[in-house]
Amino acid sequence: MATKVNKKEMARFDTRLSVEQKQLFERAAVLGGYRSLTDFIILTVQEKAKRIIKEREQVLASQKDNKIFFDALLNPEKPNKDLTDAVKQHNNLVSE
Repeated sequence: MATKVNKKEMARFDTRLSVEQKQLFERAAVLGGYRSLTDFIILTVQEKAKRIIKEREQVLASQKDNKIFFDALLNPEKPNKDLTDAVKQHNNLVSE
């Protein structure tokens, strides 16, 4: 549903459509139960915009995670004292 916005916060967006596009959009708005063509267009475009942004952010996050993972594999840090002590303890237990 459309969010109520203060008039001062409103912006105008004008566009020209072909007659066929307008008729198609009007039909979809009616069949979808929207109050008006404007509501249909705004809500549909808003949903699509959010989906595109979310997908792009997931791709960027995935690429960042991928880089971090492969950097860790290719350029591992030296083991700290706790890890080297644990390996020694493990080796002592296994060799007994």
